Order: sequence, then C-alpha cells, then structure tokens
Amino acid sequence: MNRLTMDEFKEEKKTPFIVVLDNVRSLHNVGSVFRTADAFLVEAVYLCGITSTPPHAEIHKTALGAENTVSWKYFEDTHAAVSELKKEGYIVLAIEQAQGSTMLTDLKLDKDKKYALVLGNEVKGVQQSVVDDCYGCIEIPQFGTKHSLNVSVTGGIIIWEFFKKLS
Repeated sequence: MNRLTMDEFKEEKKTPFIVVLDNVRSLHNVGSVFRTADAFLVEAVYLCGITSTPPHAEIHKTALGAENTVSWKYFEDTHAAVSELKKEGYIVLAIEQAQGSTMLTDLKLDKDKKYALVLGNEVKGVQQSVVDDCYGCIEIPQFGTKHSLNVSVTGGIIIWEFFKKLS
C-alpha cells in the first residue's frame, strides 16, 4: 500500500508547517489531528494548555500510532508556542471566524515560507489574546445553518489545503 515505515517517515521531507492546538480538550480530537498530520507529513504538532499529550490510550485510539511518528512539543501556554514560532520565522495564523479573516478559498501561500496554524478549543475557539498575537486568521467558508466545525474536521480541511498549496 506504499506506506512509509516509522523510520522512513522520520526521515521524509516534511511539509513546512506546524499545527498548534490551543486548549483542545477532547483526546479523540487530539488523536485525529495527529493522524491527519501523519498523513500529510506535517512538521510537528504543538500541544498547549489543557491539551493532553501522548502517551495516552484515548489519543492512541484515534491517532493509531501517529502520535509516535509526528514530532510534538508541549507548552503550558499557547502564547509561548506562538512566540517561539515567530522567533523561528514562522507565519502564525489562527483558524478562526474573525473580522478581516482570509477565506480559505482566497488564501495564497509562499512555498519559501514556514507556517504555523492555531486550532482552538471545541467550545471557545482560539483564545482572543492568541488571535491578537497571530499575523492573521483563516476562515473556512460555511454555507449551512451551522457556522462551526469540529476541531478535528477543521484540522483535516486546513491541513489538506496547506499540504496541497505547499507541496
């Protein structure tokens, strides 16, 4: 099925972006983001605040081992993660519905730059102070009666779009 081994995955060139989880409470959502990050060769996942870290049986249930292939780092505070990423030259963007956000359909990326994407809590979204600390917001267009998506679904859509645009 043309799958990489764990060692091959670790050596494979990664897509130049990091996913930051800002206080994501569901371990299943965390695991799902790991699994999607593995599928699209995401550089790393940063786990912040109340977001649980591996090893954990509930993360493993949806990650299916991706928590062992994708690099990850824990930060007590999301601001510390954003600050570190900015210092390392990443363009940090919140995935959030906000005044002046860029619709995902209109997003243009520079393949020579590195990006970090902040996904927020299932109920509260990305903390406003973290949004304020980012370079901007990306919004996924939605056309029905609901204008919110599960964080793991949002992660899947965003990760896929960034993979397509940066690969």
